[in-house]
Amino acid sequence: MNTQNTVEQMQEMKLFGMTRRYEALLSLPIHEHPEPHALVAMLTEAELQYRSHKRTTRNLSRSKLRYNALPEQIHCSADRGLNKEQLLLLCDGSYIERGENILITGATGCGKSFLACALGRQACLRDARTLYYTMSRFIEALSCARLDGTYAKWMAKIARMHLLIIDDFGLNPLDYNIRLTLLDILEDRYGKYPTIITSQLPINKWHEYIAEPTLADAIMDRLTAHAHKIALTGASKRR
Repeated sequence: MNTQNTVEQMQEMKLFGMTRRYEALLSLPIHEHPEPHALVAMLTEAELQYRSHKRTTRNLSRSKLRYNALPEQIHCSADRGLNKEQLLLLCDGSYIERGENILITGATGCGKSFLACALGRQACLRDARTLYYTMSRFIEALSCARLDGTYAKWMAKIARMHLLIIDDFGLNPLDYNIRLTLLDILEDRYGKYPTIITSQLPINKWHEYIAEPTLADAIMDRLTAHAHKIALTGASKRR
């Protein structure tokens, strides 16, 4: 049997995980080669693992997460406003399937962005398309999309994301177009895909921040309905 020809055919079919495992098996002594059924199972498993890893890597790269945060790096305690059971509940990703938003508030440096990025990373590992923006970058992207005529395409991209993260909500002034776009995004995602919002402002101040009463009512209604609310407390982690 021409094993090199088999390798080339696998590569031609883009079965790269299978190719690597097959080449590794060929390097073993003949008496250590697996039986045919075991060989097929091993090659299939290798290809599935390769494709899963590739999807995860692609999702993480496209997400633009601010921090490479891991759930085990997050400090949970009663005096911090976050317990381990609550964190584990969110890390299992079921909130994504249910389309439940997560609203994280707290003083600067308390770990809001880190927590949001840890949840975003878990979502990527679960093959969920994730996109991260700081509020200032969100406004900048919106302005660029309106100027270069790609607004509809940009909105469609956000609508397809399984998880949208908007960090530092409340730091930038909002004009009418930003409020309206935010409402359109939340309307597209309501009950379908979740949004994570972090803010130094407590949730009861968001209506005042949005300012325009009618739009503020509509935005807050879509944000807070069936949402997980986490108010982080304690000293700044940066210090």
